[in-house]
Amino acid sequence: MNIKLHNIPIRELVRDYVNSDEEGVKGYGGKLDIRPKYQREFVYKDEQRNAVINTVRNDFPLNVMHWVKNSDDSFEVLDGQQRTISICEYVKNNFPIEHKYFHTLANDEQEQILNYELMVYFCEGTDSEKLSWFEIVNIAGAVLTKQELRNAVYTGPWLTDAKRYFSKTNCPAYQIGNKYLNGTAIRQDYLETAVGWIWRTETIETTGGSKPLDSIEDYMSKHQRDPDALPLWSYFQSVITWVQGKFNYRREMKGIDWGILYNNHKDKTLDPAALEKEISRLMRDDDVTNKKGVYAYVLDQDERHLNIRAFSETMKREAYEQQNGICGKCGKHFEMQDMEGDHINPWRSGGKTNAENCQMLCKECNRRKSGK
Repeated sequence: MNIKLHNIPIRELVRDYVNSDEEGVKGYGGKLDIRPKYQREFVYKDEQRNAVINTVRNDFPLNVMHWVKNSDDSFEVLDGQQRTISICEYVKNNFPIEHKYFHTLANDEQEQILNYELMVYFCEGTDSEKLSWFEIVNIAGAVLTKQELRNAVYTGPWLTDAKRYFSKTNCPAYQIGNKYLNGTAIRQDYLETAVGWIWRTETIETTGGSKPLDSIEDYMSKHQRDPDALPLWSYFQSVITWVQGKFNYRREMKGIDWGILYNNHKDKTLDPAALEKEISRLMRDDDVTNKKGVYAYVLDQDERHLNIRAFSETMKREAYEQQNGICGKCGKHFEMQDMEGDHINPWRSGGKTNAENCQMLCKECNRRKSGK
């Protein structure tokens, strides 16, 4: 990896600056791609953006930036995109600082900003070297998410189209699914969620026949050269439509892996009214400590989703003393540490997690009973 330090005046950085959906974000006479495909959207808050400009206006040093030099003498911003856009947007009069736009500053103040020199490393190397360096230099900054790093590797027409649906502020995925998804679109959380659901439904052809995909990376590699991401968008719409059609909305629904539930249960005949009745009952049950797990439970009846409240140590000690240490199943004596609390009347049959419904079983008997 060849790395050399250069001083770049801001007047050169902002020359021919553009920021549009059609042309992307360019500067430095059109030779600098400020937002390559692997980069995130602009995420600085106003105070962060303003701090960059005040640093420049006070002639304080900004942290060093990194540009990748391409074979055609063009460049890509490897590290420093947020600072670069902040500077360019200010000089182009797109926001004020302390109620003053750049064009309202005195001539000497404008010249001071335009003559300010940025410290920029020009980096040359292979694609793998660039990406490796990118991971290293971002450790000290706003670290990229896993999906942002995947985007750096699997760039192509599929990713460009997928980001249109999933990666912009107020994007289509946000409009129909924000109540059900964690994270934000611009940090690629929505895209990661959707791909994290759909990859489990696909296979890939190998010399030994077809086999299921193993990961998000497999899916993105498989579809990297696809002309569009319409199948992913159609799948995501189907998931959200299924959820909205089967369940009444509650805040606990946000962040559930709905795509996984859809993959496993979409072909079942489900009665929304019956589901709502059961969900309402479980939401009121104090023994159910994981309310989000209610939705998976009503579909597959696996109690592990619910994290049923355990008996307290006091309840277990009381039952142990009443039983004189004798297991309620096999009739043998055990020390308390070798026994576990058990619902006499199972929770599924209406039994509560209270002292009256607690008995102590040896671990082996409790395992056998739980396995029935």
